[in-house]
Amino acid sequence: MKFTNTLIKGKLIKRYKRFFVDIKVNNSIITAHCPNTGSMMGLLDEGNDVWATKNNNPNRKLKFTLEMIKVKKKLIGVNTHRANRIVEHGLKNQLIKEFKSIKKITPEFKYSKDTRFDFLCDKNIIEVKNVTLLRSENLAEFPDAVTSRGSKHLINLINSIKKSYKPYVLFLTQIQGINNFRIAKDIDNNYYQNYMMAKKAGVKFLAYRCILNSKEIKIEKKINIIDE
Repeated sequence: MKFTNTLIKGKLIKRYKRFFVDIKVNNSIITAHCPNTGSMMGLLDEGNDVWATKNNNPNRKLKFTLEMIKVKKKLIGVNTHRANRIVEHGLKNQLIKEFKSIKKITPEFKYSKDTRFDFLCDKNIIEVKNVTLLRSENLAEFPDAVTSRGSKHLINLINSIKKSYKPYVLFLTQIQGINNFRIAKDIDNNYYQNYMMAKKAGVKFLAYRCILNSKEIKIEKKINIIDE
């Protein structure tokens, strides 16, 4: 997924009202949209390097969007709206080895009246989770806050097996150079228990990390999932 506009670099001042961030760019301050509903734990220290895009749509209240933050010398992609585009690019370009032979990609698959999954690829359901939590040097984690929606998805993925689907959860790790992933059970033990139950039932779990730079974000390689 390539950025269509040049990224603007600045220093983080603060996040507030959940969807607003103030950024110092040279000698001025801009307010950007923060398209991330998670806690963004560990990412929001004042003075962190950040990158934003500018949108010239006159109907937009905020002209800037927060895209990446640098933490512990690693770039981290925080725009959750881009996660599915990154995965779709990976599917179309055979960057995810488990899905190299798929013939049809259906985004926003309506599984039931109240549930949509991110992709249906032939009979493979793929639910994407954007990963930004970095508490250890080489270990990414999910979630960064309690996610009842995530647990609901796991239950529905288990049920999908009875309907002859092959369900997957893809943890899209938008953290530069990371090699390991695990569920943050201390943050949401209920999600961890549902994860273990889903794994036992036959839901497949994958973690892939991304390459991130000022030009693009794309899937790079599969990384280890650690169960504890």
